[in-house]
Parts: sequence; C-alpha cells; structure tokens
Amino acid sequence: MCLAIPGRVIEFVDESLRLACVDVAGVQRTINVSLVDTDERPAQIGDWVLIHVGFALSLVDEQEANETLTRLQAMGADYETELNELRESAIR
Repeated sequence: MCLAIPGRVIEFVDESLRLACVDVAGVQRTINVSLVDTDERPAQIGDWVLIHVGFALSLVDEQEANETLTRLQAMGADYETELNELRESAIR
C-alpha cells in the first residue's frame, strides 16, 4: 500500500532543484517540493507537506498534518509498513 503521509520541511538540500529534507514521524528523507511551489509562495522550512513517492503533493497546516498522522497511526501495520519503506528508501 502506498500512502500519502505528512512531513515537515526541515532544510533544503538543493535549493535550485527544490530538494528538501523532511521529517516524517522521526524518519528524515529528501523529497522534491517543486509541485507545491507557487509564484506567490514557494515551500519553506517549517512547512507541512503531504508526501507521496518522493514528492510533496500539497501544503497542509499543522493541525491537518497531526490529524492525518493520528489517523494513519491508527491503521497499525499499514502505517508501520509505509514508515519502514520510507526508512529503507535510497534518497537521504
């Protein structure tokens, strides 16, 4: 199962390529945030984003991120599988 999961942008790894390091429940990975950038407001450190297959799909506020994480944690094994796959992914 592939889930979209909230993560918080903690730093930019490559600003020109829009690669950011995000924290997802203690797991840190590099993702591309260019899909959520707009002319008015690019993704920034501290933003919460919804992540799927290495890309930020949308910006979410902290409350929505926390509510989503709570619901995902309630899924039990599927959520743990997703976190383990994230831990084992090659991009760091």
